[in-house]
Amino acid sequence: MKNESNTQLKRSLGLSTVMLSVIGMVIGSGVFFKPQAVYTITGGAPGIGLLIWVFAGLITLFGGLTTAELAASIPKTGGLVSWVEKCFGKGLGYLLGWCESVVFWPANVGALGTIFSIQALKLVGVDSKYTISFAIFMVFFLIVCNCLGANVGGMIGNVFTVAKLVPLAVIILMAFTSTQSSPENLTPFIHTGDSFIAIFATGMLTCMYAYDGWIHVGNAAGEMKNPKKDLPKAIVLGLSIVILVYAVINIGYLLVIPADQLANTATPAADVAAKLLGGNIGAKLITVGILIAVFGTLNSNIMMGMRIPYAMGVQNKLPFSKQFAYLHPKYATPVVSGIFLLAVTSIMIISGSYNSLTDMCMFVIWIFYTIAFYGVIKLRRDEPDLKRPYKTPCYPLIPILAILGGLFVVVITVFTQPVNALVGVGLTLLGLPIYLSRKDKFKDLSHLDEDNGEASETD
Repeated sequence: MKNESNTQLKRSLGLSTVMLSVIGMVIGSGVFFKPQAVYTITGGAPGIGLLIWVFAGLITLFGGLTTAELAASIPKTGGLVSWVEKCFGKGLGYLLGWCESVVFWPANVGALGTIFSIQALKLVGVDSKYTISFAIFMVFFLIVCNCLGANVGGMIGNVFTVAKLVPLAVIILMAFTSTQSSPENLTPFIHTGDSFIAIFATGMLTCMYAYDGWIHVGNAAGEMKNPKKDLPKAIVLGLSIVILVYAVINIGYLLVIPADQLANTATPAADVAAKLLGGNIGAKLITVGILIAVFGTLNSNIMMGMRIPYAMGVQNKLPFSKQFAYLHPKYATPVVSGIFLLAVTSIMIISGSYNSLTDMCMFVIWIFYTIAFYGVIKLRRDEPDLKRPYKTPCYPLIPILAILGGLFVVVITVFTQPVNALVGVGLTLLGLPIYLSRKDKFKDLSHLDEDNGEASETD
C-alpha cells in the first residue's frame, strides 16, 4: 500500500466552491425540460404545478437540513456511503457504494453526456449519427480536466454554474417586465373535478428528479478545507438558491406561455425565449443556455462520481483495490477511478440503456436517502456524545418530514415504475457476493479523513 502522502486527497475546496457544486449538481436539464412533464400531469393547471415545484423543493431542503448533520459529524470522503456505513454497518454501506460506482454515477454521466451531445450537434447542424461518439468524447474531456486537480474541476464547475444562471436570469427578468406577460396565466389552481392527490403525487415524483444531486457533494468532504463547518452551509445555502430559482423561473414561464401550452411542448424554455426574444434567435440562445447548464452539471457529476470507487479502493473493498486507490503523483486525483467511470459510462452510452438505468437507480438511491435520514435519529440515540458541529434544527420534526418525503418517493415509484424498481434493486444486490467475499479484507483507513481542515475558510 502506498504511504499516506500518496493516498491523501488535497484539502483545497472552500465554501463557495462546494456551494456552487450543490447548485451545479442540481440545476441542469431539469429546469429546462421538466415544466412540460409537470404541467402535462396537472392537465394545464398552473397553480398546483407551482405548488408541486415548491413542495418538492421543501422536501429536498428537509433532506438537506437533516443529512447536513451527518456531513458535519462524519466529514469523510465518500459522503453518503460513509454516513450509511457509520449508522448501519459495512454491509449496507457497501451496497450503496457498489450501486453508486457501477450504476448511479455512470448512468447519470451517460445520460447528461448524451443530452449535451444531442443539443450541441443540433445547434451546429451536424448529423445525429455522431451523437454517441461526441457524447463519449465530452465525458472523456471532462474526466481529463478533473484528473488535473480538484481545483481544475472545481473551477470549471464554478464558471459554468454561474454561467448557467445567466440565461435563466435573462428569462426571469424579461418575463417579469415584458408587455407580453399575463398574470392571468397563473390561474386556476386546479381544474374542477381533477384529483388533487393523484396529480400532486405524480407531479412530486417528477419534480424530485429535477432536484436530485445535492446529497452527493458530501463525496468531496475529504478535499474541503473545513468540512465540518462549511459542508452543512454549502448544502443548505445551495438548496435554498435552487428552490428560489425553480419557483421564480416557472412563474416566468407561465407569465409568458399558459400552462396548457407548456404541457404540449418538449422545449418550454426555448419556446418562452423565442416569444420574448423573437423567433429562432431566442430559441438558439436558450439552446446555448441548456448546453451551458448540462455541461456544468456533467462536470459536477464527474467530479463527485470519481470519488466513490477511490474511497472504496483505499479501504480494499473492490477487486483491484490497489489500483482504484492510486492517486496521480502530481495532482493527487483518483485517475484510475476516472478511467473506470469513463469505461462504464461509455458502455451505457453505446448500449442506449442509460435512461432506463437512471430511472432504476433513482429508485434505489432514494431508498438510501431515506435510510440516511433515519440514520440521523439512530446516531443520536446510539452515540449521544458524538461531536456534532451542526445539529438539524427542529429535531426530530425535520428528520421525520424528510423520512416521510423519502418514503413517498419510493412508494410512488413502486406503483408507477414497478419493473424499473425491481431491476434497480436486483442490480444493487449484485454487489452482495463481492461484499461477502471481501468483507474480511477491508482496511480501516479513516485516519485519512481525520484532518478536518482548520485552515483558512476562504477560497
